[in-house]
Amino acid sequence: MSIAAVVVAAGQGSRFGGLKQFSLYDGETIAARSVRASRSVADYSVLVVPESYAGGGEGADVVVTGGSTRAASVRRGLEHCLDAEIVVVHDAARPLASPALFRAVVDAVRGGAGAAIPGLVLTDTVKRVSLAAGGESVVVATLERDELVAVQTPQAFLRELLERAHASGEDASDDAALVEAIGARVVVVPGEAQNVKITRPNDLELLSLYGRLLP
Repeated sequence: MSIAAVVVAAGQGSRFGGLKQFSLYDGETIAARSVRASRSVADYSVLVVPESYAGGGEGADVVVTGGSTRAASVRRGLEHCLDAEIVVVHDAARPLASPALFRAVVDAVRGGAGAAIPGLVLTDTVKRVSLAAGGESVVVATLERDELVAVQTPQAFLRELLERAHASGEDASDDAALVEAIGARVVVVPGEAQNVKITRPNDLELLSLYGRLLP
């Protein structure tokens, strides 16, 4: 089954204070490293960038301008996936995802799943809170930790399923949520602790720490 990767790098990095995905890490941009990681499984790589992008493509086969939301950006990337039967969607801000993790989600789809995502088991107690008068956060409930995972990318999908999920035009924090919304089954494979997402400037220090620990 042919595979295309959509590497999403269209965010504005408001919490980071700039376009974090094009910051340098170990001699290359974070986005370039993420594109390179996607090639461990993908025959073809699409990079989705902001309108202001003026780079050289970060090693992708094609570069497209994203939309106003994350989902809209993925939809634009999907339009350029040629004849791929499986699409892997990966956040450019996760440059340490290993080839083994890419293979795990793709192998799950090849094995019969419509969609596969990486998830990390939670070790902290998780509580639902609400904002009370005066701006205080007040606990509403303690959630059952055994039923929760922290989700990462790369996420792999049968292309037909992903396109059907995106046909709604809705937005979501990840593509799996759109697939769930149409009633499709999403399989979870073990995620990776080092697969950190760069969100704030000090996350670059964490990235460097994990990077030194990798083989």
